[in-house]
Amino acid sequence: MARYFLELSYKGEDYSGFQVQHNAVTIQSEVEKAFRIFFRREVELTGSSRTDAGVHALQNYFHFDWEDEFPQPAVYNLNAILPSSIVVQSVRQVKPDAHCRFHALARRYRYYIYNRKNPFLEDRAWYLPFTLDEALLHQCAERITSQHDFSAFSKRNTQVKTFNCTIMQSRWQQSNDCLVYEVQANRFLRGMVRGLVGTMVRTARGGMSYSQFDQLLSNALLSSADFSAPGKGLFLAEVKYPAGLFIG
Repeated sequence: MARYFLELSYKGEDYSGFQVQHNAVTIQSEVEKAFRIFFRREVELTGSSRTDAGVHALQNYFHFDWEDEFPQPAVYNLNAILPSSIVVQSVRQVKPDAHCRFHALARRYRYYIYNRKNPFLEDRAWYLPFTLDEALLHQCAERITSQHDFSAFSKRNTQVKTFNCTIMQSRWQQSNDCLVYEVQANRFLRGMVRGLVGTMVRTARGGMSYSQFDQLLSNALLSSADFSAPGKGLFLAEVKYPAGLFIG
């Protein structure tokens, strides 16, 4: 029995999240259905990272076990079956004990905001036709790198042992017609990136002061951040693994 990592990209607006749910169409349910159709057998997929309804991914992973050597030409067939909003980028063999969630070294997210009406961004960015204090956004983003407990930025009903995260990168930048927040960490809590973005935007619009933002970061009160940032602006950009995890 060999283990494989399946790398995929997807647009999330038509799905109720990444991992399988009862009575809901998800990325996992669509990929498992494609396997059933082509291989005429079940496959049990394990996801690397949950993404909420409407959230996109440039890169995400499943792992699965396969009795025989996985036939690489089948990637083409799976993509032919999958909806146009989901694409399998690769299927690579990994070490037998590799776990796409627990062996991830870091994850990187990007959140996109635009302030001028643009039909080509409507489904993949947050339209905010308001003035934002970008100096405050940069100040808030820099403050985040010195924080470890993100209880305030985790949604309720989150079953985790700790709310501590190590932020490796947190910055705002202009990219084409968008203002983009990029954040990389060893782990993220449920709703955390959207909570960070929503709260920083609220600060940059004058809804709260920087000192209040700083106090909120230091506050261990669960789910007290602003989670108004919609899922459609959020992309999981990269999941990083040790190079020695892959075979060949």
